[in-house]
Amino acid sequence: MTGLLVVTAVPAEAEAIRAGLLAPPAGAAPHAAAPAGTSPAAAGVTVLPAGVTAGVTAGVTVVPVGVGPAVAGAATARLLALAEAAGRPYRAVVSAGIAGGFVGRAAVGATVLASRSVAADLGAESPTGFIPVDQLGMPAELLGAGTAVPADPGLLAALRAALPAATVGTVLTVSTVTGTAASSAALADRHPDAVAEAMEGYGVAVAAAQAGLPFAELRTVSNPIGPRDRGAWRMREAFAALTASAVALGQAVAGPAQG
Repeated sequence: MTGLLVVTAVPAEAEAIRAGLLAPPAGAAPHAAAPAGTSPAAAGVTVLPAGVTAGVTAGVTVVPVGVGPAVAGAATARLLALAEAAGRPYRAVVSAGIAGGFVGRAAVGATVLASRSVAADLGAESPTGFIPVDQLGMPAELLGAGTAVPADPGLLAALRAALPAATVGTVLTVSTVTGTAASSAALADRHPDAVAEAMEGYGVAVAAAQAGLPFAELRTVSNPIGPRDRGAWRMREAFAALTASAVALGQAVAGPAQG
């Protein structure tokens, strides 16, 4: 069995996580740098068939798979299928990266663990408001894992124990990032338990569910959800929090629980 698969949207998120996974435990000697000319494989890095470089550290594989739920879900499903076909299936899947936080629920720089990942904009508009797709009369078998995929209880418990200060709540997956006060208020009203929004978690969750694997979502907050303001983004703080969270992630999933 291969271990844990961590998927991110972009390489910068993957590098932040790898940095945390490579950090030595408190009191341990630092990792020795690889000699010049060391091959990626010898340094603990493998190149996937798709040409994406994946860091492999202590049984944790980290892969940037792309932005948005469609590419994230498809790429994750492919990685899981390839690993299973090779006789080295993964034990669990984590969607990780940065996110926007709902004001008053998750502050900038905070770490968030999803209790469930929700497809927040999968449905239909109507004169009376948004209608989730599972309320449109679709047969359950056409909805895959449904519009909300809960985190695996065992994996979430391990992450909560390793990250006791993390905020736990629903993380929304959107295809269009929220950028106005009106849409932010509407989303917060529809999902009073939501703490953050990102663009990949639900897609990754469905891929994991279809493969019968435990799933969790870990995010760090780079900006408040609301009117789009690049000046309010704190990417450095979010990436630093992601690296710090990855230190705990590596310890928590040394043997991820099966739910």
